[in-house]
Amino acid sequence: MIKTAVLLTGSALALAGCTTMQSGHTAVCNPDGGMRFVGQMANVELGQRLMWATGARQLRWAPPGAALTMDLRPDRVTVTYDDHYQITRVSCG
Repeated sequence: MIKTAVLLTGSALALAGCTTMQSGHTAVCNPDGGMRFVGQMANVELGQRLMWATGARQLRWAPPGAALTMDLRPDRVTVTYDDHYQITRVSCG
C-alpha cells in the first residue's frame, strides 16, 4: 500500500513538472511562506498550497540529483525533495 502511494505520488510529480497558475497580475515569490512545508511529503496538492503560500505563479519540483536551469524567475518557487519525497528546501527564483 505504501509503495503504491509513493509510486503514484512520484508519477504525479513527474507529470506535473512545472505548474503555472493563471493570473493577470505579476507575482513575486516569497520563500518565507513555504518554510512550513519543509519536512512534509511532496505531492501535487502540497505543490498548489506552496504556490499559494509563497505567492509564486510557477512551481518547479527538484528531485534528488536533478540538473536545474539557473535562470532567474522571480515568480517561481522551487521545491527540493529527497529520495523519500520529503521536502528539504523551498526557494524562489
